[in-house]
Amino acid sequence: MGKLLYLGHGSYKITTSNQTVIYVDPYAGSDYKEKGDIVLITHEHYDHNRIELVTFKNDQGIIIRSKDLHPEENVYESRIVKDVKITATKAENANHNPLDCVGYILEFDGIKLYAAGDTSYFEEMKMMSKMHIDYALLPTDGKYNMGPIEASKVAKIINPKVAIPIHTRPGVLFDPNVAAQFQYKGKKVILPNEEIELKI
Repeated sequence: MGKLLYLGHGSYKITTSNQTVIYVDPYAGSDYKEKGDIVLITHEHYDHNRIELVTFKNDQGIIIRSKDLHPEENVYESRIVKDVKITATKAENANHNPLDCVGYILEFDGIKLYAAGDTSYFEEMKMMSKMHIDYALLPTDGKYNMGPIEASKVAKIINPKVAIPIHTRPGVLFDPNVAAQFQYKGKKVILPNEEIELKI
């Protein structure tokens, strides 16, 4: 069974049942002791791309940046690394150019997980409801991205089984007051350094 460890802000670690370790947007938190296989960078803002925090297994690892799977406008590609299928998706708002940013759909262990990155609502999210997403990690800070009210609407649109509010406020690992404003039938709040099992 896979696991997700929330490191804080927009950073988290996913471990598949085959022990493939994926770090998403490394920056926040301090628990980077486990060696990784894959690092996913949704965009190059300083609070999402501290790759130097991650040590790779056998000094080898795969780093995927937004341009690797989003080489040009409206082109979003997939790649399979070990037991994980990684597909880039659109991400955008007034603070994030869609040419330079992505989200990711991760498929492993029979699970689909949406790592939204930094984004607000965009029209193509309506199509995501057909993807049968199990977990969605959504930004909710309301300053650089959608706030908790808009994120609540996004969750209802893409309709994941579980929606997790992250990236709650700049400069802190987590703001429970912002997370409390996020409302969704499948809402799950994860605190920094908390780990959950990812179930189908």
